[in-house]
Amino acid sequence: MSDHLLKQHRDAIDAIDVDILHLLNQRALHAREIGEIKGGGVIYRPEREAQVLRRIQDLNPGPLPDEAVARLFREVMSECLALEKPLSIAFLGPEGTFSQLAATKHFGHGAHVVACSSIDEAFRMVEARTLDYVVAPVENSTEGAVGRTLDLMVTTPLKICGEVVLRIHHHLLRKTPGLAGIRRVYSHAQSLAQCHEWLNKNLPSEVERVSVASNAEAARLASLDPTAAAIAGQAAAERFNLEKLAGSIEDEPNNTTRFLVLGFQDVGATGKDRTSIVVSAPNRPGAVHQLLAPIAASGVSMSKFESRPSRAGLWDYVFFIDLEGHCSEPHVAEALEALRARASYVKLLGSYPQAVI
Repeated sequence: MSDHLLKQHRDAIDAIDVDILHLLNQRALHAREIGEIKGGGVIYRPEREAQVLRRIQDLNPGPLPDEAVARLFREVMSECLALEKPLSIAFLGPEGTFSQLAATKHFGHGAHVVACSSIDEAFRMVEARTLDYVVAPVENSTEGAVGRTLDLMVTTPLKICGEVVLRIHHHLLRKTPGLAGIRRVYSHAQSLAQCHEWLNKNLPSEVERVSVASNAEAARLASLDPTAAAIAGQAAAERFNLEKLAGSIEDEPNNTTRFLVLGFQDVGATGKDRTSIVVSAPNRPGAVHQLLAPIAASGVSMSKFESRPSRAGLWDYVFFIDLEGHCSEPHVAEALEALRARASYVKLLGSYPQAVI
């Protein structure tokens, strides 16, 4: 009886798979037709993708969770875009970094991701139009802002056209099993800080903690040295064939990094957007309060306020502000206009869809 029921379910799955294959190719044909209608225009529309993913999640009855449904449809859209032209995405390398995971999460496996040696190089590759977009880390929930990304956004001609939120899981990796004999641990400085308490509790104090350019580089170094370990993610473990000695060793269980997607295009409103700006104020008492007052007066919610040295003069600062809403919406436009009247410098970094988890 159980074999008969099993066959019924498998036959049903086989039939559904045929329907799915047919529908996927129908969707791809429509996507290709749209590409031909555009006639070589911009093929990637972040606002359209965000609307599709949110609609699918709203319609999702389960049992698949919303995150899984979004991931599946992201891959479908990625492969459909690749029929027109595979997108090329710059990220902070080497391969196996969380930046690569963020790029793939946002653009899918149909895109061509390209490892760069630094955030600066990733920006330059897109500014020169050698690649289409850059995915760069901008802040971590426990360690704060990524200063180099913020500094580059002050001067780059690129605009923010999307964001990615990635849950970060750090693992202790090694070429051989066991903790015995570890003399040093390699990782990015932020990752070492994010796993500080675990390291204090589980490894002897004499084990050296060595900061390197990326977690993937840490994994590479650990693969060459049996006395070394690395803190890195699952992708790096697989790439360098390392043993996972301990999983999810980050001190903060909700450790999350936010990445920005930057390119040359403006993005339309979706109804659930974010606007990022950078401003500077005259160096006088009350200047920051005067900057923020019009935002509150316009009824705009502010989700981020970050200061950075401007490098234009001693004790001069610029302020990175994230506003809820799109710059085309009247209340946001009103706040921006009021800011321009009060601030010595205002740069609109971009209005873009909030991340679809």
